[in-house]
Amino acid sequence: MADSPNCDLKSLSPLQLFERVTEQGEKVRALKAGKAPKDEIDAAVRMLLSLKLSYKTTTGQDYQAGLPPKDLVLINNGTAKEEDEDLVDPWNVQTSNAKGVDYDKLIVRFGSSKIDTDLINRIERAIGQKPHHFLRRGIFFSHRDMDQVLDAYENKKPFYLYTGRGPSSQAMHVGHLIPFMFTKWLQEVFDVPLVIQLTDDEKYLWKDMTIEKAYEYARENAKDIIACGFDINKTFIFSDLDYLGTSAGFYKNIVKVQKHVTFNQVKGIFGFTDSDCIGKISFPAIQAAPSFSSSFPQIFNGKENIQCLIPCAIDQDPYFRMTRDVAPRIGQPKPALLHSVFFPALQGAQTKMSASDPNSSIFLTDTPKQIKTKINKHAFSGGRDTIEEHRKYGGNCDVDVSFMYLTFFLEDDDRLEQLKQAYTSGELLTGELKKVLIETMQPLVAAHQERRKQVTDEIVKQFMTPRKLAFEF
Repeated sequence: MADSPNCDLKSLSPLQLFERVTEQGEKVRALKAGKAPKDEIDAAVRMLLSLKLSYKTTTGQDYQAGLPPKDLVLINNGTAKEEDEDLVDPWNVQTSNAKGVDYDKLIVRFGSSKIDTDLINRIERAIGQKPHHFLRRGIFFSHRDMDQVLDAYENKKPFYLYTGRGPSSQAMHVGHLIPFMFTKWLQEVFDVPLVIQLTDDEKYLWKDMTIEKAYEYARENAKDIIACGFDINKTFIFSDLDYLGTSAGFYKNIVKVQKHVTFNQVKGIFGFTDSDCIGKISFPAIQAAPSFSSSFPQIFNGKENIQCLIPCAIDQDPYFRMTRDVAPRIGQPKPALLHSVFFPALQGAQTKMSASDPNSSIFLTDTPKQIKTKINKHAFSGGRDTIEEHRKYGGNCDVDVSFMYLTFFLEDDDRLEQLKQAYTSGELLTGELKKVLIETMQPLVAAHQERRKQVTDEIVKQFMTPRKLAFEF
């Protein structure tokens, strides 16, 4: 936190207070470890006690390390705290609003920072080119410490990218491409290493599937990820089931995280219960470990101080809030994050996409005919009940799924704005908007399928072999 110790604590949110207490506690430990003067340590301790008192006064809860305020972290219990409150955790995303999740409220609840115009402009200055349309349109809308990453980049200091995929099915859908499309762009404009974690172990623990099937899905999903166009010389893709057994550095970081997070803390963060298997309880440490460069000694030459930037959907943030709390205590830099919005199901933003429902999204295996049928039949419309009403009152782009999908996949800003104006005014009908989406998605999916055909098992093996990448550290 950038706030000075003398700031008005009453102006801070509960989660900001929580982070202030955490950081002050780290400061006290560092002063004691460094044998600082007694008066300096005493002043830091008094500040810590004052912050803890403010935290308890604000939340009614005693501060517990690694356990954010209970009313700000939604846990996996199937219900939200209030009827109109969105449920967002790593396994569930639920909202009753046809527009989708209220991301402004989510920023406040999670304690992250909004990606504003100033940050987008700074990214543009740093890379010397127009930012990705995901940034310009607010698809990536929230961050943690992106300013620090830009500071490092501008000062010629290295950083690396880490993202992942939970291989729950053989076929991925177009929504799964979002983090990889953006990560590929980040890798190209900043020219940095990338590690991609396939959490096949997680899917085995959470899903009704064999360990062999989880591993098979991981390798199949790797082909779709590679087909996004990643540079084999700068990208390492790994399966947890494979890599954990071969990397001492990776396992050591897992154990360090496990030692510094209690069962009570993971219950509070993730909603685990006494009936959950111990594999689930220990898994968050496995997702945390790639945030530390020492987990990849073959890439970073054993260096431990290289910061990590994680592009991911906002539902993964609980893992990395935990990671950021632990990092200073195990001598590692906190990972930075860029959060994306959720990709809506065809039936509407308040409907959950499911691999078991082929009509909930456009899958990367769909034919042009299937894409056309799905969009025409299932894409939720923001249009009026009759043509006459639509011409008079216009359509609602805020809830129209065809328009939502176009904000993700139609790169031309001017064309998108024209469509919005025409649909809102009633000039453009729902069927015509769906036609534009069909004409956008058919070639995009077909091109991906062609690239995937070129990805052989040998290429997958090369991407997934631990090795030095095209960088010197």
